Amino acid sequence: MQSYNAKLGLLFFTVYTLFYSAFVFLNVFAPQMMEQTPIQGVNLAILLGIGLIVLALVMALLYGFLCRREEAAGSSEEGHK
Repeated sequence: MQSYNAKLGLLFFTVYTLFYSAFVFLNVFAPQMMEQTPIQGVNLAILLGIGLIVLALVMALLYGFLCRREEAAGSSEEGHK
């Protein structure tokens, strides 16, 4: 069970790191793109930054849900032994 949690955590860490790296590279190599204002004067850098925060929150909730579900499945299997 802990192995599952660790693998899932590393997967989520990798996914988030890829999104964050893309955000940083855009800021470094295409700052003019980040200045665009697609929604009511809010620039793309702010929108993507908020998106990263939302992504982190969603991934944390999903991680907690999946780990709890795996823990419940593991404890029910132990009860049958």
